[in-house]
Amino acid sequence: MLDIIKEPWPWYIAGPLIGLTVPTLLILGNKSFGISSSLRQICAACIPSNISFFKYDWKKESWNLFFVLGIFFGGMIAAQFLMNSQEIIVNPKLKAELTGYGITDYTHLVPAQLMNFESLFTIKGFIIMIVGGFLVGFGTRYAGGCTSGHSIMGLSNLQWPSLVATICFMIGGFLMANFILPLILSL
Repeated sequence: MLDIIKEPWPWYIAGPLIGLTVPTLLILGNKSFGISSSLRQICAACIPSNISFFKYDWKKESWNLFFVLGIFFGGMIAAQFLMNSQEIIVNPKLKAELTGYGITDYTHLVPAQLMNFESLFTIKGFIIMIVGGFLVGFGTRYAGGCTSGHSIMGLSNLQWPSLVATICFMIGGFLMANFILPLILSL
């Protein structure tokens, strides 16, 4: 039974399960699915502020904080107990390309050569972790939501802004993966 959990699920199982999240949330409580709004809730709860953006009844949407905590702890449990101790399977062509950039460790979900405390103080690590993190946060706020909120919830509700945001997410991901990331990795 645990072998089913340890292997990646095919798209035709995982996709419908993710898709069923939207009607389930709507039916159970008229709730919208999205992760990025939880950061605003955390700030509103923890930082007494005169900033109008954080002045709202965050307790009314506190279910979202439990949802995000569930994602976090579920990921921790999965990483600790359910992940195979084997190397992450990477396409051989991609592996050859990444070897040219000095990335050879595939024992974790994220290459240790990129994401570690020491690399934070290199130009490559600073760009990937700090600048990249800032751009993701800025883009999420500028787009009025994250990929899960727009691409899963917004598209299923036929919202035009979510379609535009999702198209921009996809274009940005394509440009990053194919043009910008190779430049950064070659630094």
